[in-house]
Parts: sequence; structure tokens; C-alpha cells
Amino acid sequence: MRPLSAVLLTLLAVPCLAADLTGNWAVRDPLPDGTFRTTYLDLHQEGSRITGSIRVTQFYYKIVESTGGADGFTLTGSMMDDTNERRVKYEGKLVGDELHVSTRRRPNADLVEMVAHRAPEGEGAMPARLPLPALHNVPYNGLAKTPPMGWNSWNKFASRVDDAAVRSMADAMAANGMKDAGYQYINIDDTWEASRDGQGNITTNKKFPDMKALADYIHSKGLKIGIYSSPGPNTCAGYEGSYGHEEQDARTYAAWGIDYLKYDWCGARNIYTDGEMQAVYQKMGDALLKAGRPILYSLCQYGRDDVWKWGPEVGGNAWRTTGDIRDTWDSMTKIGFSQDELAIWAAPGHWNDPDMLEIGNGGMTDDEYRTHMSLWAILAAPLLAGNDLRNMTPTILEILTNREVIAVNQDKDGKQGRRIAKSGDQEVWAKPLFDGGLAIGLFNRGDAPAKITVKWSDLGLKSAPVRIRDLWTHSDLKLDGLEYSSTVPVHGVVMLRLSK
Repeated sequence: MRPLSAVLLTLLAVPCLAADLTGNWAVRDPLPDGTFRTTYLDLHQEGSRITGSIRVTQFYYKIVESTGGADGFTLTGSMMDDTNERRVKYEGKLVGDELHVSTRRRPNADLVEMVAHRAPEGEGAMPARLPLPALHNVPYNGLAKTPPMGWNSWNKFASRVDDAAVRSMADAMAANGMKDAGYQYINIDDTWEASRDGQGNITTNKKFPDMKALADYIHSKGLKIGIYSSPGPNTCAGYEGSYGHEEQDARTYAAWGIDYLKYDWCGARNIYTDGEMQAVYQKMGDALLKAGRPILYSLCQYGRDDVWKWGPEVGGNAWRTTGDIRDTWDSMTKIGFSQDELAIWAAPGHWNDPDMLEIGNGGMTDDEYRTHMSLWAILAAPLLAGNDLRNMTPTILEILTNREVIAVNQDKDGKQGRRIAKSGDQEVWAKPLFDGGLAIGLFNRGDAPAKITVKWSDLGLKSAPVRIRDLWTHSDLKLDGLEYSSTVPVHGVVMLRLSK
């Protein structure tokens, strides 16, 4: 009896004609949503040397080491992921017409045993490289005049997101005060996709039986709906990307009633270089404009190739400036406090995006989440909640819906705040506001409470402001003198609004 972990696959092509490993072998792993994850081992054996490639959805490895042959072999595949090499190792043997292989998905994961069968030659190969258009400026779509606000499924649900969860998030947002506070997008991240139909149209998997009906439901709540794709053949999670179908997918999104597209580089890295990103993203920017529906365009390529310099030129309304955030103090602060020098690239309609909010997911304290919210507000960053909106504590809801903090983020001048002072683990940031005032954040990144002082002269002021408002205590402060000091809790913030 085969182990329960074995993944059994359908024979896809001709029987084995030789007692060696040469051939294109396929493992089709069925998923609960009705899609498949297919692993291809395209092997070429010459004596005891095995060459070729291994493709696991968007991950494409060249075989760099091998031992043995049909009666027992090991293969090591290598690929470059940004600046790091990633390796996979497969072991196995040929048993009749079947290739029995095993691998570990991650270094310390359980061993996965699989049975592969021969597939037609060329199946699973990376598609041919399509030519890229000449660069031009994609006209501004008129959207996101202030940073977009909403919710995204990935941080909390990842591949578990489905139609029911999305509807219930919309219900919660409409009822719990978030909609009234300015949140409007309900965004579905990766894993909604199935394959393409006979005409090449993208289809949804079992988790999302009717995307148009779902969009209509979201709209009925007075909210908007977002979706996800990639310029590559596959998305980050290995689902169908938009490669070669940009205009077709944009028309489909418009027909469904989609209002927001997150477009993730992942699968394109096997075909294009970072230096070609602008042309790649321009293709979808043009396609969205032609689709006949306003769709906010969010570029997700992790800040590579100085995207902030060309993001507006491809029609982008926001662009990721960093790698993925995690629900930890170290991750959030490393990302958030690294954004200072990008301030000059933010403007109404075009925003630096340090990734989604982790507020309420449980990995940080309430003070740390207030720091998260305050910093993202001062950065004029998109505010995309990533928690379960249906069962928040009152404190988390209050953090996410603090209208005075949100007003700083949504300031119509669209200026991104900057660091104006730093002493050890204490930092002061300031964001200019449309009325001539300033939003100030006193941040304590240290592990003990700390007194933080801001001097009015550092802000270009000769005396104390006319009015000072504490945005977390919702109280006015009466001050004079040449500076203001406050004791800030561990990993906490004091956020002020100064009026001239």
C-alpha cells in the first residue's frame, strides 16, 4: 500500500520506451478548490549524468547536480530568488512506467512521496517570451486621490479565502464603523483563479462560483471589490496569471465589476528581467484603461527597480516599496521606518505602499499596533486591513477607525511624512497638512518607556503652535515654551496634530 502522503496522478502521454529517466514527467496534485498543482521534471539522462529542469508552478529550477540512474537517483535543482539561491532536492527511481519521487517542500518539512507519469514533450515548459511594447506614459485614471483604504484577504486567510468569507467581511465593514471611517475596498488576494476556457477567458475555482454575483453583493453594501493577478504565467501561489492575456483579463474584470487590481510580479521573473518591469506593468496599465471601468491599479513587485520613479508612468496608483510584511514588531518597524527617503515620490493618485496592515492579527501589542497605524498614516500609505473584521476586540476596532489618525492619512495635499529627528531608539516624524498644520509622531522603538522631545524650531516654528491635539487621547493640549516632551510607552507612539 502506498503511503497516505503519496500524490497519484493521471498518465498524460505515451508509455516509457527505455529503461532510463529521459522524458518529461508530470505530477498532478489535486486541490480542494478544483485546481491542480503540477510539478514537471523534464529529464535528460546520459549515462550517470542527468540534466534538465524542474518546474513547480512559478518556480523553475535548473538541475545542477545528479547521481544515479533509473534504479535510484538524486536530483538537485537551483534557481535564483532575488539575490539568493534556492535549491530543491528530489530522490526516486523508475518503477515500470512510473517515476516514484520524493522531496521536502521546505527544509524541515515532512517528506512528500509522489508518482509521476510521462507527459507530452514540451508540456509544462515556460511559455515563449512575448515582445514588450515601447515605453510611453499611461494616462492617469483619476483614482486614489487619497491613499486607498480597505481590506485584503492574504494576511489572515491566505489560500483559505472564499466567497463566504469575502461576503462576511463586507458585511462586517459595512456594519462596524469601518465604512463610515473611510474604508471601501474588499480585496481578494491570490488563489481565486482556475484555468482558462476555450476562448482564453480566465475562470474562477470552486471557492468563487460567481465573481460577478460576489461583486454585485459587495457593491450593494456601498463598498468596492478588488482582485489579484500577476504579469507572469503563474501567480505567487501557482495559480493562473495574466501573461499574454492582459487585455482579455482586464475586460473580464470590468465585466465582473472589479474596482481594484493588485498585480504581483512573482511569475514574471522567469521570463523578464527587473529592468523590463516598466514595460511589463505598462501593458496592464494600458489594458485597464481600455477595459471601460475605473480600476485602481496597485503594483506589487517589492520595490525593485526603483518602482517609485516610474510607477505613475505605467498608470500605477500605488506601488509596493518593500518585501512582504509579517505580524511582528521587527518586520513592521523595519519596513515602516525605512520609508523616509521615498517621500518625494508620493502624491495624490500615486502612493508608496509599505504593504498591508497587520493590526489585529495577534502578533503585536496594542501599543505596537497604534505605532503601526500612526506610522502608516504619516507615510500617506494605503490602509488595507488584513485581520478578521468579524471578531475584532473593541481596542483593535478603535485603532483601525480612529478618525483623527485617518484624517492625517487622507489629507488632500497627499504629502508623505518624513523623519525630522532621531536619538537612539526614539524618532520624531512630521507630515505637512493642507491647512498649513503638521501631524507629528513621537515614536519609541526602545524596550523601555522613554521621554521624547520635539523642538518647535525643528519644525520651522518660532513659538508653540496655536493648537495641539493628541490624536490617540482625543484631547487638546495647552503648551508654551520652545518644545514639547512626552513619556512614550515601550514600542508606543504619541501622535499630535499642530495647527498654526
